[in-house]
Amino acid sequence: MKISARNVIDGTVKEIKKGTTTAHVLIDVSGATITAAITNESVDELSLKAGDKVKAVIKSSDVMVAVI
Repeated sequence: MKISARNVIDGTVKEIKKGTTTAHVLIDVSGATITAAITNESVDELSLKAGDKVKAVIKSSDVMVAVI
């Protein structure tokens, strides 16, 4: 996978908190936690669950999640 963002950080999903439309995905990065706000649909499409190895993709003020 190639993307234009330069800030890509390896992490592990700690927890997923689904809301009405938006989920907060808590990602452990060497003991620090990064939270990504993504749609519930994206969580389902990526089949995200606690323990998954992911990459936090940071561009501007947004944090996205990529699965490889």
